[in-house]
Amino acid sequence: MSKDLDSTIQHVLKDKTILVTGGTGSFGQCFTRILCRRFSFKALRVFSRDELKQHDMARSLCDDRIRYFIGDVRDADRLQRAVQGADIIIHAAAMKQVPTCEYNPFEAVKTNILGAQYLIEAALDQQVQRVIALSTDKAVNPINLYGATKLCAERIFVQGNSYAGSRPTRMSCVRYGNVLGSRGSVVPVFAAQRERGVVTVTDKRMTRFWLTLEQAVWFVLKCLTLARGGEIFVPRIPSIRILDLVEAMAPNCSIEYIGLRPGEKLHEVLLTEDESRHAVEYDEFFTILPEYQSWPGRPREGVAGKRRPVPEGFRYSSDTNTCWLSVEELRTLLAMNGFLNTALSREALTALGAGV
Repeated sequence: MSKDLDSTIQHVLKDKTILVTGGTGSFGQCFTRILCRRFSFKALRVFSRDELKQHDMARSLCDDRIRYFIGDVRDADRLQRAVQGADIIIHAAAMKQVPTCEYNPFEAVKTNILGAQYLIEAALDQQVQRVIALSTDKAVNPINLYGATKLCAERIFVQGNSYAGSRPTRMSCVRYGNVLGSRGSVVPVFAAQRERGVVTVTDKRMTRFWLTLEQAVWFVLKCLTLARGGEIFVPRIPSIRILDLVEAMAPNCSIEYIGLRPGEKLHEVLLTEDESRHAVEYDEFFTILPEYQSWPGRPREGVAGKRRPVPEGFRYSSDTNTCWLSVEELRTLLAMNGFLNTALSREALTALGAGV
């Protein structure tokens, strides 16, 4: 992380009260640890419905700047209370398990769509300055309910800016791919399966976008400094082949092919051909600009840096990506994140480029 970016993030966070919904999830816990370790801020509110995880976080972090709020994003009144006095919101709360969302569609809609609406209304009512919502590659051309609900959430966060009027509230989204080791990731599944010598793979052709939790957190923090309202930020991240992941994690195991699960794609997309018509490109990320903007302050003029238009017809897909992780690079990342035993020291792993 560059000193300039570090300084810019510090400027944005200084004397601010930050609320992170889904704060006891994989992203929320990593986000909280990085903020407490690296930055000065007034207060950080961890909002979630998991009492035990909040208790465990409080014991492990021991930082008197953290406040713990029990609540559910489906409870509009509780959100109003949690948001009161906040300057920045990171919205990470979601139902994200594809099978769970399919089996409980009403609950997925309440959490991922209505919860997003209630958060936007609370942010507008309390005049929160900046809101960043986390999205997923599953929201692009969705074929399962989880992806469909996240697509709806993206749209209402982008167009929620039109309700701001004279209020200072501005909302943007961050859309990225699979996070190594997060809840629902295939990595813990493979780690458990290699103990019995057989790993299950749905299809040998499968590819996915890939990043670590820390990389996801730092990208969100960077977008927080860039957001002007209505953008969807997409990081440039590498792809992996599922068989390379198996080779990295369980080279001596046999593979059982079980076929694609309902709602599962062979490849994921982070930026479509249609979106590329109103997107701009930077060295490290893409910005999808709002097609319909009725609020003041145009992102086209607001985001600093050297940008260029995305080529017509461009599609950012995991199978046609120009950046791929090799088996050795995967082993390095897995070892850095505790999913693989290695004789290499942390210093050696960092020297290999695994550090963030």
